[in-house]
Amino acid sequence: METVLPSIASAHDQERIASILRLKAERNAVILAHYYQYSEIQELADFVGDSLELSRKAQQTDADVIVFCGVHFMAETAKILNPTKRVLLPDVHAGCSLAESAPADEYRRVREQLRERYPNHVGITYINCSAEVKALSDIICTSSNAERIIGSVPEDVPILFAPDRNLGAYLQRKTGRTMLLWNGTCIVHQSFSLRRIEEQLAEHPDAELIAHPECEDAILERAHFIGSTSALLRYTMESPRSTFIVATEPGILHQMAKASPQKRFIPALPQEEGCRCSECPYMKLNTLEKLYQCLLQGEPEIHLDPELIERARQPLERMLELSR
Repeated sequence: METVLPSIASAHDQERIASILRLKAERNAVILAHYYQYSEIQELADFVGDSLELSRKAQQTDADVIVFCGVHFMAETAKILNPTKRVLLPDVHAGCSLAESAPADEYRRVREQLRERYPNHVGITYINCSAEVKALSDIICTSSNAERIIGSVPEDVPILFAPDRNLGAYLQRKTGRTMLLWNGTCIVHQSFSLRRIEEQLAEHPDAELIAHPECEDAILERAHFIGSTSALLRYTMESPRSTFIVATEPGILHQMAKASPQKRFIPALPQEEGCRCSECPYMKLNTLEKLYQCLLQGEPEIHLDPELIERARQPLERMLELSR
């Protein structure tokens, strides 16, 4: 399946888009959208990016209302960085399998056990986690800056990396650091099939496989390029190649096709036979209609305890300082 830019919106969608833009202006709102959102939401957003880019935009905005078209932990992050602003999420059920794999109580218990063996250990936590886990962490990272964050920790200091074991294993190989890895995975990136990707590469011998580091080792070992969502986009823009098989959530293909319309972008195939792509069921809960209702009703709104915000803000700000 190749990605094409969205066709002309229906009359109903055109009406909804006009209403969204009107409400956004009335509420002094900013719309932030992750690359994995539906293409029509990406087109409406003021800013589209990956977790690091959107964290920066959330911190810099002067809007009164932040509408985060992504998943719950992203909206929580925006609230932590902007405690006096209203933060809305079009669908409150837009969760994350990685965040769910690291419950706060379990993470706290593991940290307490590690302190007995490694009193000086550092907890580096991938941004795909709850506000409670952020507050229990020493520093947050994204796939864009994880290597730099790990490099900031002295080599003799043990590291607990949570919650994505695939990203953690990739970073171990990249940095040469041995880390204690949490046993969590992303349901999207875990779903790709090396066998089916090999078939795609045989069908398109001029194509390159590019992959997100949340994929399993076998996929990463076969990939021509590995990088964060924004790094994958940048690579396709700069590469002389004209065809790419993309092993990440296919929402990013919209931006790739916009930036390089002369190139072909093919979603990597998942393990399930008959399934043509690996969409994140959580990311895709946000729709134009829910975005409209969110701005109209002013909910669902993200509410966090001020004390939790203060504790979670510190590891996030450490990340942002090291990412400048």
